[in-house]
Amino acid sequence: MAEDNSYESMLCVKPEVHVYRIPPRASNRGYRAADWKLDEPAWSGRMKITAKGKMAFIKLEDKNTGELFAQAPVEQYPGCAVEAVTDSSRYFVIRIEDGNGRHAFIGLGFADRGDSFDFNVALQDHFKWVKQEGELAKLEASQSAAPKLDLSFKEGQTIKISIGTLVRPFLQPSPALTCGEISRLRVPSKASHLSVP
Repeated sequence: MAEDNSYESMLCVKPEVHVYRIPPRASNRGYRAADWKLDEPAWSGRMKITAKGKMAFIKLEDKNTGELFAQAPVEQYPGCAVEAVTDSSRYFVIRIEDGNGRHAFIGLGFADRGDSFDFNVALQDHFKWVKQEGELAKLEASQSAAPKLDLSFKEGQTIKISIGTLVRPFLQPSPALTCGEISRLRVPSKASHLSVP
């Protein structure tokens, strides 16, 4: 199945995010938001998560003009492009890139836990879809590569179908009444309610 990469879909928009300069990682434990200057963000603006094909993009834009501040391409999640901090659910470290192949790690923070939850879920849903598309493509490829099952009749081959007769004596029709015969209907017990013409 050919994948159409010609359009970009919007996964999530958050009107207020903060960007922080982060110190180098002190250990393998992960980044900590408490080490950042949370009261002094380096930049504030709008964040959009878009998808084009299998890739997701985190775009940081100016709230008023829409001018792009930074962009982080995400090939897989969780992965090295987006990493949650160890001490808060509202802060992440993202890997931004320019068009020349240079990259940097910055801190991304949300004022509300709900916004960070939406950010997380948008990325998870996109990569869950990517995984399902890959599995579907593998399944279609394996089915097309498998030999087709031939259920047609071969030359001279015949089959015999036996349909037994069903005998149901209780379903036999009763003989028709002739004009002079009276039917064997029961007379109602309360004859006073009957009107005779």
